[in-house]
Amino acid sequence: MREIVLDTETTGFDPETGDRIVEIGAVELYNHIATGRTYHQYINPERSMPAEAFEVHGLGDDFLRDKPRFAEIGQAFLDFVQDSKLIIHNASFDMKFLNAELGWMKLPLLPWDRAIDTLAIARQRFPGSPASLDALCRRFNIDNSSRTLHGALLDSEILAEVYLELIGGRQPDLSLSIASVDSESATGGIWRPMPRPAPLPSRLTEDEREAHDAFVKSLGESALWARA
Repeated sequence: MREIVLDTETTGFDPETGDRIVEIGAVELYNHIATGRTYHQYINPERSMPAEAFEVHGLGDDFLRDKPRFAEIGQAFLDFVQDSKLIIHNASFDMKFLNAELGWMKLPLLPWDRAIDTLAIARQRFPGSPASLDALCRRFNIDNSSRTLHGALLDSEILAEVYLELIGGRQPDLSLSIASVDSESATGGIWRPMPRPAPLPSRLTEDEREAHDAFVKSLGESALWARA
């Protein structure tokens, strides 16, 4: 099962009043394990970055001026997410902006039922408790010390860990890396979790095995599995 953990940064709160996306970050999960494949793109919003947005994101007009417009990267973004479920914190916000940008380009919109909102999951699991990304990091002891500014890729990587905790616990071998969507593994393919080629050897010692056999034998015919 492929899932995409996604975050966007924007110039404001409403695309209908002229706000635009300035950054998209996404992390690929396969069977709830990070593959190391990511998507990250800064975007020229074709408008000035408001001062309050600059303070939050640290992205100014000079930095964004030479970045591609959404019209230049929209199809590549869709090619990356494909038909996967989208894991988003406060999904209605990001989906609203993404579909506005895609709609202006006359590209296919993202179905709302593909979005899994981690904010809603957190509020359901911990009613009355803070459910921001920072608050959930504190709850789950996830290191977010590098999150001094809001950045889409970093927030996606942190959200991936939060999401796995919300659905039942982090994978012990979760490994998130900052890799470009264009950079695949050294072998030229995209890594996917594979079945173990050979079973692990038993950790049971011979003494333990003999003790177990003796115990089972001592139960005699009264053992549950010995009954007809």
